[in-house]
Amino acid sequence: MKESNQKRVQTGDKSDRGKKRKDMGTVERLQLLQRKLYQKAKEDKEYRFYVLYDKIFLPYVLEEAYKAVKKKGRGPGIDDQTTEEIEGAGKEAFLKDLQEDLRKRTYRPQAVKRVWIDKEDGSKRPLGIPTIRDRVVQMACKMIIEPLFEADFEDCSHGFRPKRSAHDAMRQIKEHLKTGKTEVYDADLSKYFDTIPHEKLKKALEMRISDPRVLHLIDQWLKVVVIEEGGKKSGGRKSKTGTPQGGVISPLLANIYLHLLDRIVNNPGGLFARHGVKMVRYADDFVLMGERIEEQCLDKLNELLKRMELTINTKKSRLLEARREPFEFLGFEVRYDRSIFKNGTKFWRIRPSNKSRTRVRQKINAKLKAIGHYPPEAVVLELNPIIRGWVNYFAIDKVSYMQLDKRMLSDYLRIRLQRYFDRKSQRKSRLHGQQAFVLLTQKYGLINPYSSSGIRPVNAL
Repeated sequence: MKESNQKRVQTGDKSDRGKKRKDMGTVERLQLLQRKLYQKAKEDKEYRFYVLYDKIFLPYVLEEAYKAVKKKGRGPGIDDQTTEEIEGAGKEAFLKDLQEDLRKRTYRPQAVKRVWIDKEDGSKRPLGIPTIRDRVVQMACKMIIEPLFEADFEDCSHGFRPKRSAHDAMRQIKEHLKTGKTEVYDADLSKYFDTIPHEKLKKALEMRISDPRVLHLIDQWLKVVVIEEGGKKSGGRKSKTGTPQGGVISPLLANIYLHLLDRIVNNPGGLFARHGVKMVRYADDFVLMGERIEEQCLDKLNELLKRMELTINTKKSRLLEARREPFEFLGFEVRYDRSIFKNGTKFWRIRPSNKSRTRVRQKINAKLKAIGHYPPEAVVLELNPIIRGWVNYFAIDKVSYMQLDKRMLSDYLRIRLQRYFDRKSQRKSRLHGQQAFVLLTQKYGLINPYSSSGIRPVNAL
C-alpha cells in the first residue's frame, strides 16, 4: 500500500512538471534546457553529449531561433526570401516544414550568397549571407551546443559570447597593465576565418559532441557552396578549410577552435603561466601581456599556431613596451599618459583610436550626402543611431577617457551640419542660415556627443 501511494505521488509529480513545462513560454523553456546542458558540462569536464540532434528541432527552440534571426536582421540569401514573405505565407507552416526536414534528416543547406564589405583601410572583406531558413537552423544548433562549450571557455575570451563584450576585454587589459604587465605582444592572425582546418575543428567539436547527426549538420555548413555576386562559385564538398563569415554559427565555431590556444596559454603549470604571461582575446584578435615576454613564449605561440594550421601576420603583429609606446585593440588606443590635473601623474588612458574617430566622421559625412534634402526631423533619425552607437561602444565607465573625443565629434557635427543646411539646395529648409547643430540638439533631439543627454547609459564596471 505504501509503495502504491509513493508511485501515485511520483506520477502526480511528473504530471505536474509536465503541465508546468507546457505552461512555460518558449524563452523560459529554452533557458531551462540551456541551463541543464551547461550544468552537466560544468560538472563533468570529460562528458560527451551523444543525444543533441533531436533538441535542435524542438518547436520552442526553432521558434526562438526564428525570433533571434529576425531581430538580427540582414538581407535575404540566395533565394531572396524575406521574413515578411515568410510571415505572409505563414510562419508556423515555415517552422513546421523545417522541423519535419530536420526530423527526417532531409534538410540540406542552400548556397551562401557572398557580398563584399568595405573595411576601414580601404580594402574589402567577404561576408556570406545564408538563406533565412539556414540561418534559423544554424541559430537553433548554436542555442543547443553553445552551453556545452561555454562551460569550458576561459575568462580571457570575450568575443561573440553571452554577456561578454569588447568592454570586458578592455577592462581586463587595463587590470593587467595596472599589475605591471606592460610588455605587450599585439598579435594578428592572417585570414583566420578562412583558414580554420575542418578536420581539426571537428576534433575540437568532438571533445564535447559525440552525436554524429549534429557533427554532420555542422559539416554541411562548412562545405556549403558559396556564390559570388558575379555568379562565380567556391567552397563545396572538396573544401577543407574555413568557416563562412556571416554564418550564424561561425563565430562560435571560431571560438571553439581558438579555445585550444586559450587553454594552453592559461595552463597553470605551463610555460606562459611560469613567465607570468596572460592573454586577452576577442575572437581572432588577441594580445599577450606580461612584465616581460620571453622569446621562448613567442616561439611557443608560433609553434602552437603552426600545429593548428594558423598563421601570424608578422607585418601587423609586434612586441612593445606599453609604457613607452601606445597600442590599439578593438578600435581603442591604449596609452600611458601624463595627467594635466594631478601634478603630472601618469595613468593608463584608453580612448577611441585615430581610425575610429575618422571612421565615425566618414559615416556621418556619407549619411548626409546620401540623404540629400531631408527635413530636420529625418536628419536626426538618420544620425542618432551612428552617434549613439559610437559613444556607447567607446564609453566604458572607469576605463575609457573620451571627453575630449566627444567634444571633437560635437565640433565636427556643428561644422558639418552648418554646411549641410547652408548649401544652396537647402534654402527652403527651416535651418538654412541658422545655428543648425544647436537647433537640432535643443529642438529636434539630435544627440550631442559631448553631453550624456539622450545616450543610453553603458554598463558600470
